[in-house]
Formats: sequence, structure tokens, C-alpha cells
Amino acid sequence: MSLENTTIVEILDTFEFLDDWEERYRYVIDLGKKLPPLAAEEMTDDYKVRGCQSQVWLVPETDSEGRIHLRGDSDAHIVKGLVALMLLIYSGKTAKEILDTDAKGMLDKLGLASHLSPMRANGLFSMVERIRNIAEQS
Repeated sequence: MSLENTTIVEILDTFEFLDDWEERYRYVIDLGKKLPPLAAEEMTDDYKVRGCQSQVWLVPETDSEGRIHLRGDSDAHIVKGLVALMLLIYSGKTAKEILDTDAKGMLDKLGLASHLSPMRANGLFSMVERIRNIAEQS
């Protein structure tokens, strides 16, 4: 499975299929392993997400049609998987589509926030806020 051919609907289906949270965590970690690494020069404060326990970077690029494409990375395996989920939810959308996206609703369907430590859940929502800020500024 390659990340670029994966949809959030497939993630929801897979989560439903997997019986326990240990399997779901492994699946999220596998998603993170499919992310291409960022270049060292992209791992700067300009792209760093504040409020995450681990280090997280999100790099936005806007194409000629106004769609915001996101790339990201983290220094922690599970968080890198959460970054991959955020990219699946948001990347390739216009600023308006990003702002109209109910990420919390999608994450609630996955049940992630209630199964992450409070610090990880806070970091996840910090990523959502950072992506929304990117959309508001574009």
C-alpha cells in the first residue's frame, strides 16, 4: 500500500476491520513509514508545529489551482503516522475546503483522540490548528 493511493475512507474501513488498538497503532505507524522524509533544510522553526510533544514539521506548497499540498515529518514513529493521517485528510484541498473540513469529526470516527495520551491528542489537534492557519493565510 502506498500512501499516495490511500484515502481517509480506506483508513476508516481498515480501522473498523482491525480488532484491537495495538493493531491500529501498528497500522498508523506503517502509514508514517510511507511518508517521504523532509529535507534537513525543511526541518526548521518555520515549519515546526507548536504544541506537539514530539517534533513535527508541516511544509505547505500551493499549486497553480490554489490547492494546498502538505508534506510532513516527525521524530516519533506514532506521531509520523498521525502526520500521515493529517495529510490524507487535508493535503490537495483548497484553503476553503480545508477550513470546511471537520477533522475532529473524522478523528472521532477513528476513535483516535480517546486512545492517545493527552499529550499526543493535544499534539494532534495542534497539527489541525497549524493546517487551518496555513489555509487562512493563503
